[in-house]
Amino acid sequence: MDIENAKAQMRKGVLEFCILGVLSKGEAYPSDILSGLKQARLIVVEGTLYPLLTRLKNDGLLSYRWEESTQGPPRKYYQLTESGRQFLAELRSTWEDLAHAVNQTTKIAQP
Repeated sequence: MDIENAKAQMRKGVLEFCILGVLSKGEAYPSDILSGLKQARLIVVEGTLYPLLTRLKNDGLLSYRWEESTQGPPRKYYQLTESGRQFLAELRSTWEDLAHAVNQTTKIAQP
């Protein structure tokens, strides 16, 4: 198995969770979301982000508003809906349980 492919699959599996986490801090423009992910060392390109934002919006977890820009077209700012906040809370709980299980099963035995 290719380690880089395994790493990419692991990151992909938690990306939506991380996007919701970034937006839990407040509304954000997509480039702000990308910056937040990059700071956490999750490198994501716009071509990956936009379909995820659309899917999360269509699932009722995000909403957006348009804001006029002085430097170009209007900007779309995303925020969590109440359903998105509840979904994120459930994901956090599941993540904590999963992380604990993974940590317990992958510890290296001490001699």
